[in-house]
Amino acid sequence: MKPPICCICYKRLDNLDKGGLIYFKKRLSDKKWDKRMEENGMVGHPPYAEWFCEDHYAKAKELKHLTIVEAMNLIKA
Repeated sequence: MKPPICCICYKRLDNLDKGGLIYFKKRLSDKKWDKRMEENGMVGHPPYAEWFCEDHYAKAKELKHLTIVEAMNLIKA
């Protein structure tokens, strides 16, 4: 897994009560990644999840029904 650092502002999350990891809607490529990881008994940071600090967490959470690409475009806009 990636360390808890906000993917928007690169702030380290020292208090996970104020930020956190958001899992977005899976794309076909994400489903293939999950399947490959499961078949090979591997673990890792999913390509459809990212860390967000307290400044960006609420907005990201509102957009978790979107794919990560769609959500990130809106968050960064």
